[in-house]
This record gives sequence, structure tokens and C-alpha cells, in this order.
Amino acid sequence: MDFNLFMNDIVDAARKDIQEAGFEELTTPEEVDQAFKREGTTLVMVNSTCGCAGGVARPAAANSIHFDKRPEHLVTVFAGQDREATERAREYFEGYPPSSPSFALLKDGKIVTMLERHDIEGHSTMDVVGQLQKLYDEHCEEL
Repeated sequence: MDFNLFMNDIVDAARKDIQEAGFEELTTPEEVDQAFKREGTTLVMVNSTCGCAGGVARPAAANSIHFDKRPEHLVTVFAGQDREATERAREYFEGYPPSSPSFALLKDGKIVTMLERHDIEGHSTMDVVGQLQKLYDEHCEEL
């Protein structure tokens, strides 16, 4: 089996999972800047191909938004795939080291908080859903 074809299948499935959950994919630095200029709350999922992304983070992202309060905007960048977009997004995450998968909660383009890889890896999907919904409850409005 050609490893590159195998990896493309994994990447395509990872992109599809998060897009089907309602997240807007940002693939360029310009798209990141435009999305992060929006008023209100934005959840950024830093997607990746690591096991904890597929097994925990993407399902948590998809399930966490079924809540009374949630971010107004849902976006994603793909670490290791859309490198320039991911680097630009990380410029907004002041005070946090690069981490993938991860979730950043922004308000009016400014970082509020992050769930980093260590907050995801080794936790169940429902644990991460709970962590995200706690953030929504604290920082988001009812939609």
C-alpha cells in the first residue's frame, strides 16, 4: 500500500468529520485573519491526524455544540496539513505553546482560553465535551 495514499485517506476523513459537524475549514492565513475578526465567540479546533484527535477531539467538537450555550462561530485549522493557516491561528493564541489537537476559545478575536492536547489526550470524549461545555457556559451566549 502506498503510504501517501493511506495518509491522504486519513486526512480527508479527518477534514470531512469536522466539516460535517459544522466547522468552517480555514486553509490560508487570510481566511484565519478574516474569521478571527468576527465579533462574538469563536471556537477554533486545531485538527490533526494523531489518535487523540480522531478518537476524542473531533467527536467531542461535534457533540459539544449540542448545548444551550455555544460559540457563535465554529472554525478549524489542520496542523501538519495547512501549515500557514495553522501558524497564523497560533499567533492569536498568545501565552499558549503549539498543541494539536487543541481547542481555542476566542472572543472578538482575542484568546480567552484553550484546551490543549494534555487536556484531551487520555480523557474520554465525554470528559472533553464536558470541558468544552463548561467553557461555553462561562463565555458564550444562548443561541
